[in-house]
Amino acid sequence: MFSKNWIAPITTLALIGTLACGGGSDDGAAPAKPAADSSHATESSAPATSAPTSNAAPGAMGSASVSGSIRFEGDVPKLRPLKMDADPGCAKKHSDEVMPEVLVLGDNSELANVYVRVSAGLAAGSYAAPTEAVTLDQDGCQYTPHVVALVAGQKFKVLNSDGLLHNVHGLGKLNPTFNRAMPAAVKEAEYQFDKEEVFKIKCDVHPWMGAWVAVSSHPFFDVTEKDGQFEIANLPAGDYTIEAWHERLGTKSAQVSLADGGNAQTDFVFAVN
Repeated sequence: MFSKNWIAPITTLALIGTLACGGGSDDGAAPAKPAADSSHATESSAPATSAPTSNAAPGAMGSASVSGSIRFEGDVPKLRPLKMDADPGCAKKHSDEVMPEVLVLGDNSELANVYVRVSAGLAAGSYAAPTEAVTLDQDGCQYTPHVVALVAGQKFKVLNSDGLLHNVHGLGKLNPTFNRAMPAAVKEAEYQFDKEEVFKIKCDVHPWMGAWVAVSSHPFFDVTEKDGQFEIANLPAGDYTIEAWHERLGTKSAQVSLADGGNAQTDFVFAVN
């Protein structure tokens, strides 16, 4: 997951901070205020003058899309491997060192675990929640995926594939908090969230375990993997703010104008400030 130069003590990255239970003191943190001039966006379909200035009816889907890449720029911070020795059951699940997921990069500094969404421009109204559940697994004494996104009202399942004692501690501010023990015999727990926010989930049994749940009022979002790519499809024609959020590197935004069937290419660059 990480190159060898990551396997060293943490040096000067105050932003990363302590990595226990996901690290830091931003439990339940919502996306930060968008930063100005933080990305590069280009219209790759119709000229901007042909794009509409208003959006479709509430709940409408369309044929436009936004896609792009997200990468990290600058010196890569040096992170310590996770220490799972406190629970031998966790330690024996790994033959190699396991790195924290606070900063996951691809081969060319592409940035994973970035939540990208439409933050402004949609007509007021509600979107039906998908019937398929979104799943977060506890596997190898880690949460997988590290960042999970879903629509408000959609079922959220937490699995326990480890056969060990875990607990699921949700730190929502707008959605109710919860803290449920999941011993080896409990393989699944189900939740539902109705308010839009990003909040943290942690395991009090294994303090290095942490993940983020992004609840959206609409389906126009994506989460990057190690290739740093994202795509938000089925948008109605209109003018939008696209927001990219990372748990430690903050939030960036870009403005796009979309015609029917058009695509806007929007790339974001994050760095340690």
